[in-house]
Amino acid sequence: MKPQHRHGPPRDFVGYGRRPPRITWPDGRLVAVNLVVCYEEGSEYSLFEGDDHSDGWGEYPLSAPAGVRDLGTETHFEYGSRVGIWRIARLLDRHGVQATVSSCAEALRRNPEVTAWLRQSGHDLLGHGLRWTEQWTLSRDEERDHLQRAVALFIELLGERPIGWNSRSFPSVNTRDLLIEEGGFLYDSDPCNDDLPYFVPAKDGRLLIVPYSKTLNDSRYLVSPGYVTPKDFVDNVETYLDFLIREAREEGGRMMTIAVHARWTGQPNRAAALEGVIETVLSRPEAAFMRRNDIARYWLSLFPAGSEAR
Repeated sequence: MKPQHRHGPPRDFVGYGRRPPRITWPDGRLVAVNLVVCYEEGSEYSLFEGDDHSDGWGEYPLSAPAGVRDLGTETHFEYGSRVGIWRIARLLDRHGVQATVSSCAEALRRNPEVTAWLRQSGHDLLGHGLRWTEQWTLSRDEERDHLQRAVALFIELLGERPIGWNSRSFPSVNTRDLLIEEGGFLYDSDPCNDDLPYFVPAKDGRLLIVPYSKTLNDSRYLVSPGYVTPKDFVDNVETYLDFLIREAREEGGRMMTIAVHARWTGQPNRAAALEGVIETVLSRPEAAFMRRNDIARYWLSLFPAGSEAR
């Protein structure tokens, strides 16, 4: 039997190589920008929820002693669900931007108003787990159970299932196999290894990968080196996008991912940064916001089964 670290997807250091497929996005755009709003509030680790520890992704890298409820971090997550998500929602509405909401199923269950907004908004859903827990801490059977329960709960709450998936931080060695086994997923968004979608072999066919990215992510407000001020986020997006546009004119279309979280970018100063990011993208005629599901379906239309995305 192979050791655990040799299980899972093989590594690929080649990808498209020197010659990625030369594509354009709908309406002749050169860069498809996917804005991901991560909604995890109410699904994180908490002693109050019966976990053996509290989550650590609050505003500061501090945590309560073992066995003590971390009310500081708990209430920081609550800010995201009570205030932050609505500030982000208003910004998206104001600018007419369609985003992808990467949500944990349990987080939606805990906030019916957010669930109703997602049903009505036109934003699409990216599956982000049953709860905001690490897949790699689960056995294969436990992870399968969580996946199936998450899909069932999304259907119950939203009337539809996710067709894409993105794990907390990184997947387990079993995640991709379980997505394929479940049978209802159009794409996997766990890898962060390309600027374009691509296919991987799967049982009886292929699975589309729509790559994620942690480069343009508001978690950088909390890490060092990271964003010192909200303007840093805007400047980083602007530099990234303008380089991609120049490259795409010569080499063909590209995609980019910008990810924000309700509890962090929902704060007023960082919401101002998100508005700057949105205005930057909208000011570039070569770029357009696209939902992640639409990127996946467009790629499949460009490269139907039997064709090569090269």
